[in-house]
Amino acid sequence: MFEKFTFTPKQIEKYFAGALKDFNITKNSGPEIVFTFCYNCLLKLAIAVCAKNNLRVKAKQGHHIALIEKMSEYLGDENIEVMAQEMRSKRNRDLYDGGILITKKEAEMYFEFTGRSIKEVEKYLNFNKLF
Repeated sequence: MFEKFTFTPKQIEKYFAGALKDFNITKNSGPEIVFTFCYNCLLKLAIAVCAKNNLRVKAKQGHHIALIEKMSEYLGDENIEVMAQEMRSKRNRDLYDGGILITKKEAEMYFEFTGRSIKEVEKYLNFNKLF
């Protein structure tokens, strides 16, 4: 699922910046947009964490699962895997089962979780940036 690859610090920072961009889109948005962009943000955070560890994911079936598992493993936070896998499952149901409804309460929970994940990844990557 992964291959060894050496990323430059600039490349890793670009992945992290992309995650922040997605997260910022969620601010003052409706629940569906919050959910979608928080999930995208988590995947980009996972790509940045893997890149920091010289791993590049190959686009294969299950690569989102592998990315989330690796981020959770590297950060030593199993809650990331649990929550992100819940989000992935909802995303799949929305995509393949004709849609789901994301409540405002759920969107707020995903927003807070993603914000905490950004802080964890930022600390892990040693960027010292604020969002």
